[in-house]
Amino acid sequence: YMNNCFAQRLKELIKTNGCSQDTLAHALNVKQQTVSKYVRGVNEPDLDTLLAIARYFGVTVDYLIDPDEDLR
Repeated sequence: YMNNCFAQRLKELIKTNGCSQDTLAHALNVKQQTVSKYVRGVNEPDLDTLLAIARYFGVTVDYLIDPDEDLR
């Protein structure tokens, strides 16, 4: 369900924060290929990783997965 929204939001957050997939992967303790799959909508993170992504970017989980949720 969250695939398209999550992938798009993650892609935007990486871009707007000037963060690389590799940097994010290191912060999340996953491989860069894993982050790439998230961004492409191939895979979705588990709940712990989803929470870690939200914390890393300072956004809510709702923002990451709900297309109707605004950033602020």
